[in-house]
Amino acid sequence: MGISRRDFVKLAGTAAVGAALSSFGGVEKVLAQAPVVGSTDVTGGSTAGSTAKVYFTKHIDAKHLIRLYDKINEGIYGKVAIKLHTGEQHGPNILPHDMVKAFQAHVFDSAIVETNTMYTGDRNTTEKHRKTLEVNGWTFCPVDIMDEEGTVMLPVRNALHLNEVSMGGHIVNYDSMIVLTHFKGHASGGFGGSLKNIAIGCADGKIGKRMVHGFNKSTEPQGSDWHDSMATKDLFMENMADSGKATIDYFGKHIIFLNVLRRMSVDCDCAGVAAAEPTIPDIGILASTDILAIDQASVDMVYAKPENERHDLVERIESRHGLHQLDAMHKLKMGNDKYELISID
Repeated sequence: MGISRRDFVKLAGTAAVGAALSSFGGVEKVLAQAPVVGSTDVTGGSTAGSTAKVYFTKHIDAKHLIRLYDKINEGIYGKVAIKLHTGEQHGPNILPHDMVKAFQAHVFDSAIVETNTMYTGDRNTTEKHRKTLEVNGWTFCPVDIMDEEGTVMLPVRNALHLNEVSMGGHIVNYDSMIVLTHFKGHASGGFGGSLKNIAIGCADGKIGKRMVHGFNKSTEPQGSDWHDSMATKDLFMENMADSGKATIDYFGKHIIFLNVLRRMSVDCDCAGVAAAEPTIPDIGILASTDILAIDQASVDMVYAKPENERHDLVERIESRHGLHQLDAMHKLKMGNDKYELISID
């Protein structure tokens, strides 16, 4: 007998080889150096078993974003959450408003969803968060700050560390989720892809984000707390995988992922105007129903760039053990260990 996702919530109270792109579907074949730690690109070859499909376009605009979405949206129904990182005030690298506006209008009965932050900034309270949304132009559709009215504990099946994670309480009001991610670097995670977007982005600001960061103090983190008092490197990546899996376990087949590889600073959009200027060229947009495959493909595309272009972002990824995100997702069976890259251009 099956149980609903809401009932489920209630009951639960390296091998350093890889190819990022192949001559398939109009995608130019190039040599990549990304370690395959989560999912291997098998594009254009024969392989036993199933593969995840990752769709790609080099065009970063609303038209192509919508085309990619329409390729993978079979499981999207009902009330739809669009998980977007809306950024600190005046952030120079957040996704373009016009592109997101057109995309949101294409998705019936949808709203952008966010949660408050753990750190002191422009979004650590609902009042400040609402002001920042206005400043940054996210005013064209409903924006649900999911932890505005409380939290809900979501379980993690077969967790590495966290058996449950505190999420913004409104998450259970949605039938489906679209994870629309600005792929870029991250101060603690090395890179911020689809996993980071839901692992930290759906966790509430008061409890859940502290669980993921392993921060047990009652104060808001300051200065050295980020390195001395919280989980870093492998443990942080594994906590993120646990948290991301909680959201994926909840939505099941009704969650999809879109990564926009544009203005990829080494810093997250949570850095706001302090974010470093990107030194790697824009790449395109990826789409998949498989979170492991899309984040692996995004990393592979970064590593496929010439050394002088990829250096800064790769250094950020590797210095924080960011690739362990992929390994942790693989351990948790969050996605397929093989993917195909399919161009729509």
